[in-house]
Amino acid sequence: MTTPNGPVGPPDATTIPRYAGPMTFARLPRLDEVGRCDIAVLGVPFDSGVSYRPGARFGPEHIRASSKLLRPYNPALQVEPFAIQQVADAGDLAPNPFSIDEAIRHIEAGAERITSDGARLLTLGGDHTIALPLLRVAARTHGPVAVLHFDAHLDTWDTYFGAPYTHGTPFRRASEEGLIDLERSMHVGTRGPLYASTDLADDARLGFQVLPSVEFDGLGTAGAIEAMKARLGDAPVYVSVDVDVMDPAHAPGTGTPEAGGLTSRELLAMLRALADLQVVGADIVEVAPAYDHAQITGIAAAHVGYELISAMAATRSAG
Repeated sequence: MTTPNGPVGPPDATTIPRYAGPMTFARLPRLDEVGRCDIAVLGVPFDSGVSYRPGARFGPEHIRASSKLLRPYNPALQVEPFAIQQVADAGDLAPNPFSIDEAIRHIEAGAERITSDGARLLTLGGDHTIALPLLRVAARTHGPVAVLHFDAHLDTWDTYFGAPYTHGTPFRRASEEGLIDLERSMHVGTRGPLYASTDLADDARLGFQVLPSVEFDGLGTAGAIEAMKARLGDAPVYVSVDVDVMDPAHAPGTGTPEAGGLTSRELLAMLRALADLQVVGADIVEVAPAYDHAQITGIAAAHVGYELISAMAATRSAG
């Protein structure tokens, strides 16, 4: 969307200090203020699917508060992401915290409503359970999508305590439902112990290639980007970023931290590399502010969101 004067962006930080102004992502306008948008930032404060430390229900507000320092021009991609496309904050959904099944239906309906006019969605979680309903909506529009999944964990396990819908199972369910491109999907940054020697074989059968964090030592960031882009090809891409893909030194505020992760610099570089691909939607999940220090995790997550929006803007500009 554009108004007669172009997209509406955040207030000028030289006249309204960045610690003031709207309590939205990057101080962007609310969706109800602009009518419709090209990219909607949606909060999903839900963490009833976690298996260890809770608290990601407070993630959306923490990411928004940490995003106030973001500025309008991205020099790495040479793009003004809020100037060439209308980006707006769609507020929060209110999924049922006591019924995961009902919450999934609510999230799916909310995402469907917000994207019904063609807007792309950047979702702030919440735990990783929310990826399943978001992928249902993306696949309904684009067909099976290439899932680019940044995470310390595979999240393709079958059940936890007999429960099929948790933050450790969304991509198994998505594969079973035919939502993902089995030849183009990929995990990046996985590490740490697994439950069984068969976990990786099961994961490959579900359609994922794995680029674990230990391979960054040999490949370097440039090599990792090359491997990522070779896998994704020209498919429509859905990006799902669990902040625990970063080392706890860079993202302590999360529910299931694992040592040996990516740096924030490595993660942001990989996201910038998506600027010439077709990113159709994204989520940022598992920010648990109770375990954060000095907004370290919140600031990293805010910059992840900014780079994803910038990558979408660069694609739009090139088109």
